[in-house]
Amino acid sequence: MDIFEFAMQKEKFSENYYRELAGKTGNKGLQNILNMLADEEAKHYKIVQQMRKETPEKITDTKVLTNAKEVFEKMRESTEKFNFDISELQLYEKAKDIEQETKQFYLEKADEVDNPDKKEIFKKLAEQEQKHFIILENICDFVAKPQSFLENAEFYHIDDYVEGVF
Repeated sequence: MDIFEFAMQKEKFSENYYRELAGKTGNKGLQNILNMLADEEAKHYKIVQQMRKETPEKITDTKVLTNAKEVFEKMRESTEKFNFDISELQLYEKAKDIEQETKQFYLEKADEVDNPDKKEIFKKLAEQEQKHFIILENICDFVAKPQSFLENAEFYHIDDYVEGVF
């Protein structure tokens, strides 16, 4: 199996996993964020598919961090009480691990390819996977301690984590 086929499988798995998680949570805000992440993985799939055909397009920056931040802000302003069980937290932890592995995969592939356009796309994909990781890290914090997470509004500093990552 070539690297592009493998990458496409990883992206399809992640998309399906996020959609499954969205279906399992009763929280509308988390459903929204998880579906956004699934949509991002579907975009990554198409990008890798194009790379495989030797016609890569430039990858655009994602707004997923900004959009997730807005959802958390809305959740903070709501009067809804949040209650999660430990198994849900474990599912998000697994998703976080998947993002970390995928980021590492793309960074390794960026070092292996000779084509500068493909190298740049792999690096951008790794950067976007890092953004997904940060979102999941915040989701894990939220699920573990929802009220204190929203009261502290740590999510508002998410942009600080992303600047200069790569």
